[in-house]
Amino acid sequence: MERIESHACFGGTQEVWSHASSALACDMRFGIYLPPQVRTQACPVLYWLSGLTCTEQNFITKAGAQQYAAQHGIILVAPDTRPRGEGIADDDDEALGQGAGFYVNATQAPWSANFRMYDYVVDELPALVDDCFATDSARSICGHSMGGHGALVIALRNPGRYRSVSALAPICALSRVPWGERALTDYLGADQDQWRAWDAAALIESATGDRQSLLVDQGDADPYLAQLQPALLQAACEASGHPLQLRMRAGYDHSYYFISSFIGEHIAWHAAALKGAA
Repeated sequence: MERIESHACFGGTQEVWSHASSALACDMRFGIYLPPQVRTQACPVLYWLSGLTCTEQNFITKAGAQQYAAQHGIILVAPDTRPRGEGIADDDDEALGQGAGFYVNATQAPWSANFRMYDYVVDELPALVDDCFATDSARSICGHSMGGHGALVIALRNPGRYRSVSALAPICALSRVPWGERALTDYLGADQDQWRAWDAAALIESATGDRQSLLVDQGDADPYLAQLQPALLQAACEASGHPLQLRMRAGYDHSYYFISSFIGEHIAWHAAALKGAA
């Protein structure tokens, strides 16, 4: 690993690291905020997954999350959103290739050589973070848009791994919207039965056992509502009895103005779960 950025921030440190990823067969970067508490004790980790076209920089420079992580003693980890670099498959469409990994494991060429963001976020990155930083055993996950989809799907596919999960303006039914139909066809092939494993609403419809509460914020002025489909997530949760807090926020759009307005509430909600109070 190589540390390529380090900035004092709210008593802690905002860092960016680069490392060679075996899951993605390329070099990857991630941002990590280390709160002041990490100097004297191990701290829980909140993983943040960003949306289309983003890098690790969008969240760490625009969300204003570090002040809340410092208050609650939480490590924030924000990976890049997809593999990138020379020799890695790409597409002119910003919703595919080096614009968007969708947090799936691709099975179709040429994408299968590198696009295994699910394995990276679920296994490789947490192992690296736990090995190199003062983390405890508690972790939660959150994300926005494509990253909100990733957070919901990863938590639903791994019950018990995360203390809590939340999302801001997530893509709620990836297999049933144009963004997802294009990406899943390219990444997974034409068999739509395979797509359901990467669709949050579909996973809820088929879930058994314990049902983890979901927290979702969505702006009602979001220009991408037709792609996000929060109503499908709500219908799936109501039909299956899955606990969901869906908060429609009047006047808010899809931007980081929206994220920065509510990220403090999300971090507080995760902090309660990470510290055993939720």
